[in-house]
Order: sequence, then structure tokens, then C-alpha cells
Amino acid sequence: MEPTDVPTGYLVAGYRITGPIGAGAWGRVYAGRSEADGSPVAVKFLPPGRLAPGQRRTLAELTRREIRFSRRADHPQLIRTLAVVTVRDPDRQALDGAVALVMERAERSLQQLLQDAEPGRPLPGAGPLLTELCTGLAHMHGKGWVHGDLKPGNVLLMADGSVRLADFGLTTELEGTHAYIPPLGSLDHVPPEWWSQRSGPRGVQLRPGADVWAFGVLAHQVLTGGLHPFLGATARARGLAAQAYARGVTPLRLDERLPAGWRALIADCLAVDQAVRPDARRLTARLRALHTPPPRRRNRIGRLTVLAAALLAAVPAAGWARLPGQAPLPPPPPAAGAGALPADADVPAALREPIERAARACPEPEISPALIAAMLKAESGFDPAAARPATQEYGIAMWTPSVFKAWAQDGDGDGRKDYMSAPDAIITMGNYVCWLDQQLKRRGTGGDLRELVAAGYRTSDKTVADAGGVPERVRSHVDLVLRYLAQYGG
Repeated sequence: MEPTDVPTGYLVAGYRITGPIGAGAWGRVYAGRSEADGSPVAVKFLPPGRLAPGQRRTLAELTRREIRFSRRADHPQLIRTLAVVTVRDPDRQALDGAVALVMERAERSLQQLLQDAEPGRPLPGAGPLLTELCTGLAHMHGKGWVHGDLKPGNVLLMADGSVRLADFGLTTELEGTHAYIPPLGSLDHVPPEWWSQRSGPRGVQLRPGADVWAFGVLAHQVLTGGLHPFLGATARARGLAAQAYARGVTPLRLDERLPAGWRALIADCLAVDQAVRPDARRLTARLRALHTPPPRRRNRIGRLTVLAAALLAAVPAAGWARLPGQAPLPPPPPAAGAGALPADADVPAALREPIERAARACPEPEISPALIAAMLKAESGFDPAAARPATQEYGIAMWTPSVFKAWAQDGDGDGRKDYMSAPDAIITMGNYVCWLDQQLKRRGTGGDLRELVAAGYRTSDKTVADAGGVPERVRSHVDLVLRYLAQYGG
């Protein structure tokens, strides 16, 4: 038995373990029930001290932080800790000495909700969700605490629909204007200043503005079905993209479908200068104003407006979700309308969904289903088994394996990332050409961005920029892409 592997039926502090929930870098979480009243709980086990010295010191510090804050936390939007015990079980050396935190059990995490979301569409109830979360954050900051690791996996959704902020291993108290935490965190949710901070004897300096930055990233994800405001195939790549924005190398590119009020709020959270980011209390007030409907008028016109809204609400929600109090988001494209592939196009039926999904995931208008389909047709003729061994290019998108590995996405949900899988290859192509588009805009390369992207896919963004347009050696290939693009309505 490895450390903190807990058998089903194990009893700790009056709570019976019923099965595993998940595991992190420093501990594991299990489902359990109270022996007294049967209420569900989650039990987080932090392993005993049989670790390397450096790991032991870090774990001890994280454990102290989580216990200290958990015992003081008292707010409806903060997960409650019901008990903190040290396990004493000499017969089970793997558990003897482990710390167990018994907490409220959630239905699921925001991360799980985002994994099931459709890219480009806000989560149901996005406004109230973000407001509840920010309310909890404002309470923490008001009491002199910084969370330090705000991300979708640490936002929990309860059975009654309420939101809880959880995982307080990096939570720490402010000392004046700063707090200090170990040099840990989620690389795609930490602010740009985190990367430049040197870790001293007490850790990395942190201000409440770091939580506000992370909230801005998370808000963008909630309002766009999981799309990160900084593109990249990995957390580190997204973190590097955020640093490039902070240095002024690239502009901030938020999803164009965001309503103006939400766009402005997120942009303020993602301000490079943390001193000008809004504090969580004022942010909460702005959030309430964004999603709270205005008072109803009592005259006849007002009653007709309310009636019309009710009738519209009765229509099945096949289109964009509307955030209360906001102008409607653009309606979804019809099956064979703008943004979708023509019904009579020669694109195989099985490929249409991943092609359109790949395009929707990119906020750049040039990256359309028609462009991705045209590139795939020019690359392989839509053949998932295509191969050019001489140039080490394989699959429907003609990926070079080493390049694919750096950008790989799981497009079919089977847990693997395979360049010979058509959905994996197509979703990864969408991610890569979206980045190419942004790089070419940053470089100021003139010309039709669609043909520049097709050329960059065959060469690189640097090669296209150095050539000042489409390099001659790939001109015939790009012309083929453009011919197919015209056929597909691009």
C-alpha cells in the first residue's frame, strides 16, 4: 500500500471511507459518510513524513497552512472543514501519522464542469457562479488572507448549486502588503509578476492582486466554455503567453463573443500592473451589476416586455446561453450557414464536428471551419492514414511527431493524444494555427492572414515573417488551400 492509500470502510474520526475521489501532488481525497448521521463528507489525507527532506519540509508547511486557515474559515463560499485529525494506526504504516482533513463534500468541481462544456458558450448560471466565488475571495482578502492557488479544480459546486472555494494549502496571511508562499502554483493561473519573483527563505511574495489575476483567467474560462485567455497547448505554454502579454510583446486577445461589460471586467483583472487591478470587494459589486436584471417597469409596455421574455425563455435552449441583465450573445450559426461548412462540401461527415469544434475554440476570425477543412484537404485529402515517411509527416493533418507532441490535444476523449487519430490531429491543428495567426499579427506580417497561416503551417511563422509573405517554395500548396477554401465558403 502506497502512502495515503486508504481502504474502503476505513474509519477515521467517526467518518467511514466509501471510496476514492481524486489525487493531487501532496495528498488524496476520499468520499466518506458520518457514522452519526450518514451525511456525506470528503476526507483529504496528507501523507506522513516518509518523504525526502525537501518534500517533507514543503508538505509540512502546506499542511500547517491548510489546517490554520481551515480552522478559521467561516463563510458560505468557503468549503468548511469539519475535523482535523492525525491518524494513529501502527498496524498500517502507510497511514500512521497521516493528517486527515474532513470537509464538506461537493457534487463536482468547476474543472469537471468545464471539461464537459462546449467551447465558446458560457456555462449555465455563469454570472451568479462568478459572483459567489468572488464573494468568498473578497471575504478572504478582507480578513487578511490570500488564496494563492485559485483555479477551476479548486472551485467546488455543491448539491444545492452553491459555490465553494477550496484547497487552502497555499493560503497565507498578509503581512502588511505581502504574503509569502512556497514557489508552487498552477502555471496558467499565476500572474506575470509571479514568474519574476525570486523565492527567498520564506517563499515567493504574493499580494491579493494575484488572486484577482487568477479570477480574471477563470472568469474567461467560465464565460467561454473553458477557453483560456492565453493560448498554448500546455499550462507552461499558456503561462509563457501571459508573460509575453505582460512584456507588451502581444496584445490581450479575449474571446470576441464576450459581451462588453464582461470583457472590460476581465481585462481589468488581467491588468499587467497589479496595483491597478480591482480589489475583490469592488469586483463583486461589478459582477452583481452585470448579471442582475434591472427592475421591472409596472406600465403596460413593461408587462408586455416581461411576457415576451417569458415566451422566449420557453423556447428550447438550442442557442447561446444569455447571462441575465446582458444583451444576448450572438445566436449560433445554422447547420449550413455562416461559420459552418456547406452541406454539399466534400468534407467527410465524421470530420465535420471536430473541424467546427477546432475553429470555435479559436477567437481569431480567420480560423474558420472552411480554412481548417481546406488545409486538411490540401495536406492529406482527408485521409487519416496518410503518410510521407521521407519527411516524417503522418496522419490527416500531416503532423511531424515531435511537433505534434508539443501541441497535442485529446480530440476524441479517449485519454490519448495520437497524431494518427483524426479528431486528435484536427483539434491540435486548430490550436496550432490559432497560435500561428496570433504570432503573424504580432509580427505585423502583411497580406491575407488565411494564406499566411497556411504557409506558416507548412514552414513556420518566422519563415513567413522573414519572407514578408508566402515563401515561394510553398506557394503552390497555399494556392491549393485557397482553392479549397473558396469551395468551402471561405
